Amino acid sequence: MKFIGTRGTQEKKKFSEVILNPAAPEGGLYVPEKLPKIDERFLIRYLDPQDEKTYRHIARGILSLFKIDIDKELINKALYTYLRNFDDPDVVPVVKVKSDLSIAELWHGPTRAFKDMALQPFGVILSALAKQKNENYLIMAATSGDTGPATLKTFENKENIKVVCIYPHEGTSEVQKLQMVTTDAKNEKVLGILGDFDDAQTSLKSLLKDDDFRKTLDEAGMKLSAANSVNFGRIIFQIIYHFWSYLKLIENGEIILGDKIDVIIPSGNFGNALGAYYAKKMGLPIDKIVIASNKNNVLYELIKYGRYDLRDKKLIKTISPAMDILKSSNVERMIFDKFGEERTKELMNSLEEKGYFELTPEELKAVQEDFEADFATDGECEEIIKRYANEENYLMDPHTATAVKAYETLKEKGKLNKYTVAYSTAEWTKFAPSIYYALTGEDINREIAELEENTISDKDAIAYIEAHYDVKAPDVIRELFEKDIVNENVIPKEAIKEEILKFIKE
Repeated sequence: MKFIGTRGTQEKKKFSEVILNPAAPEGGLYVPEKLPKIDERFLIRYLDPQDEKTYRHIARGILSLFKIDIDKELINKALYTYLRNFDDPDVVPVVKVKSDLSIAELWHGPTRAFKDMALQPFGVILSALAKQKNENYLIMAATSGDTGPATLKTFENKENIKVVCIYPHEGTSEVQKLQMVTTDAKNEKVLGILGDFDDAQTSLKSLLKDDDFRKTLDEAGMKLSAANSVNFGRIIFQIIYHFWSYLKLIENGEIILGDKIDVIIPSGNFGNALGAYYAKKMGLPIDKIVIASNKNNVLYELIKYGRYDLRDKKLIKTISPAMDILKSSNVERMIFDKFGEERTKELMNSLEEKGYFELTPEELKAVQEDFEADFATDGECEEIIKRYANEENYLMDPHTATAVKAYETLKEKGKLNKYTVAYSTAEWTKFAPSIYYALTGEDINREIAELEENTISDKDAIAYIEAHYDVKAPDVIRELFEKDIVNENVIPKEAIKEEILKFIKE
């Protein structure tokens, strides 16, 4: 399979080239030239009682359709991370919580968030390719809270690799921050910036295109890559679990082969949703892909009204910080698939230069054939968390709550008529204070409480939840509170390039 750029391409690329060098021409993103197709016979293979029913087996089958230029032995080694580093034999348990709703849990990996699903195998492949080529790579990751820990974990102490992780200093949960600043791998650097995730992501994309920066790296004998979902090496692994969820619903007797389902995805950067869109395009029986947002609801406005308008938008801090994003990179890949290269360039240039774009009525209709949207306030998320914990015995994090709120809203409006899968993108432990306040209903002024340092700590919130609900935090979370902070650097966003260059020369 070959890959092309969304804004034009000088030449078609192989997967091994795209994963190592994800910056496409003219600031675009790489996409498959053509998606593979599946039919019911493909799915039937994985329903055979005699067949191996493991996540790794299905992952191998999906990856084989893409005909990527990676040795089977290396693919098997990458997929082995699902056996070695995930704590559930299913890798992605699909848990029934309502008669027509199951939740697919994507967070059973080492950093307890869905980013492990892609970054665990991604890290194995990228580092192996670098070693095979005898090349040294700088991997950059901008994070709103989950990509950073997952990137640091997958690349820790890997040969031929250095990692720089950029995160908003005041824009993550305490656990997310601890997962980053306690890393002591010598090949990794963590930079907290005085800004938000959009600042971090914009800086990363700018450096990927910065000729002077690349020249300095060349002189240091290093090449540049990225671990964000701008890299298709991430996206390809985010397609797989949509197939797994569908097959698990059949196995669980919730649907029969051929039934269409709706999927609901908490979305910030649109990568998870893009995986579902590609799965549908390949032939998986998905009807609507529902994008669940928080108060930073730019994706809701795009899908409902065809407008992507950042001119009057300011990032709002919410209890679902991994979705506190205004510039969703992977929207570009969906637009390219729908409307082609020229229209993609036109829309993306408008967004970058003017801060907005608007779809035509016909284009909006084309988007709405596949997508629906909803958003939730913090209060609505807290109500969902409390009610499902007490009535359904299911504890969820605030990001998952946006998806369940979308399920309830759209079902009431008659827009969900099929069996629905909502995706849970993080374990409750990563946002324990928010869960604590939702469950206890404590009416406090959070801002004042923060100033007075009276907010509950993550450690104490976890202890309370464990004592009152039938859950237990994994050791990998508990151990964070005992680790030394060894990698905390807080800088203005203008200093990112300088700090990275210092790290390279160390």
